[in-house]
Amino acid sequence: MNDTQKGIAMTKKKLFVFCLDALCSMDIELMRTMPNFKFMFEQGSWVTHMHSIYPSVTYPCHCSIVTGNYVEKHGIPHNEIVKAGDQNAPWYNMRQDVQSKTLLDYAKENGFSTCSLSWPVSGGADYDLNMPMIVPIGYNGPNPEQFFESTATAELVERYFPRYGHHLIGEDRSLDRYTMGLATEIIKDYRQPDVMLVKMCDLDTVRHRYGVMNGHVIEQLHKHDAEFGVLVEQIRKHGDFENTDFVILGDHGQTDIDHVLNFNILLKQAGFISVDENDQLIDYDAYCHSVGMSAWISLKDPSDEKMKQKVHEFLLSVKADPKYGLGHVFTKEEVREQYKLTGPFEFVIEGEAAISFGNTLSGDDAFSETRVGDYKTAKASHGGLPYKEQQTTFIACGPSVKQGVVIDQANLVDMAPTMAAMLQFKMQDVDGIILDPLLK
Repeated sequence: MNDTQKGIAMTKKKLFVFCLDALCSMDIELMRTMPNFKFMFEQGSWVTHMHSIYPSVTYPCHCSIVTGNYVEKHGIPHNEIVKAGDQNAPWYNMRQDVQSKTLLDYAKENGFSTCSLSWPVSGGADYDLNMPMIVPIGYNGPNPEQFFESTATAELVERYFPRYGHHLIGEDRSLDRYTMGLATEIIKDYRQPDVMLVKMCDLDTVRHRYGVMNGHVIEQLHKHDAEFGVLVEQIRKHGDFENTDFVILGDHGQTDIDHVLNFNILLKQAGFISVDENDQLIDYDAYCHSVGMSAWISLKDPSDEKMKQKVHEFLLSVKADPKYGLGHVFTKEEVREQYKLTGPFEFVIEGEAAISFGNTLSGDDAFSETRVGDYKTAKASHGGLPYKEQQTTFIACGPSVKQGVVIDQANLVDMAPTMAAMLQFKMQDVDGIILDPLLK
C-alpha cells in the first residue's frame, strides 16, 4: 500500500447507527439534556417528525429503515407470518425474505466492513459481522444459542456467546444486555466496523407495559443514554471517532390505548368463523389478524367474489355503528395505492380513536381491557396509520452532517438513502429521498 492509499484508508468514512425501538419525537426535549445524547443535538442536525410506514410495527419498519422502501417493495408486511387460528405465529427472521437490497448490502459492495447487531429480519444476512434479533419473543429456555446456528456469524457466536449468552436465558433475560456486551467488544476487537447498526429494544417494551410517557420511560431513556455513551467512548478509544457519522433513530412511535376490539368475536357472531367447544378454530370464511392499532381481514378463498363483497358490507356496517369506533375500512387495492402496503389480506381496518385489535376467538364480548404480555393489545401500542400516533425521529452528527439544521417532517424510507449519502454511495430503486438539507 502506497502513502496515498494509506491516507485514503485512514480517512475512510464510518457510520454508527444506534436504533431505539419506539423512540418518539416527544423524547427529543429530554434527550437534549442528557449527558451523552446532548452532543448529537449540539453538534448535529435532526428530523423532528419521521413519519413511519403502514403498518408501523417493528419488523416492517426496520426493513424500511435499511432498504429505503415501503412494504410493497421490501415484502415484510408484519412482524408475524400470520395464519388463521395460530395465536403463536412465527416471526419473519431471515434476510432472504426481504426483497430489497439493504444499506449494508450496498456498503459491503462499496468496500466497507459491515456489522449488524440485533436487527430484525437479518438472519443469515451476508454481512461481515451479524448477530440477528432472532430468539423467539416467548422463549425462556436454556439453549438460546440454537437460534443463532446458520443465522449469525459463526465467529461472533464462538467468540462472544460463552461470555454474554447468559443474558438470553431465564425469566429476566435481556436482549439489550446481550447486544451491549457484543457491541462494546466488537468495537474494540474489530477496531470499529465501518458501518455498524446496533438496535435496542427496551424503550419499546417499557412503553408497551406502562404507557407512552411516565417515570419508567424516562428511566429507560437515561439507560439508553448511558449505553450510547459507553459505545461512543469505545469508538473514541478503539475506533475512528473523528471520521464517524453518528445516527440515533427510531422505527415508530406509540399511542396510549383506550381499549381492545376483538374483531374475530364479531366475525364469529356474524357466522364468518366457526369454533369448537374450546373456542378453537374449526373453519372460517373471514378472519382477523391483529397488527396492533390496525388489523387485516383475510379470506379463506380470496377468489370468492361473493364472499368478498359480503365481508366488505359487514365491515362497513361495523364502521357505521359508533359503538365499535371503527374509523377506516380499506380494500387491499386502496391500501396499496395510498400506503404502498401489500400482504396476505383482502381488507385493512383501523379504529377512529386509540383502540387496538385482539386476535382471540374466546367468549362473546368483543371488547376487552389492555393487557401486559402482548405488544398488540398492551397499554400502549402502534401499528396504525403513520400520521396518527407519536412520530419517531432521526438525529445525525458527524463530518458529513451540518450543524443546527432541523427538518420538521420526513419519512422513514428517507433514512437509508440519507445514510448512504453520508458514506458517499447511492442506493438504487428506493422509495425514499436523500435529506440533503442535513448534509454538507
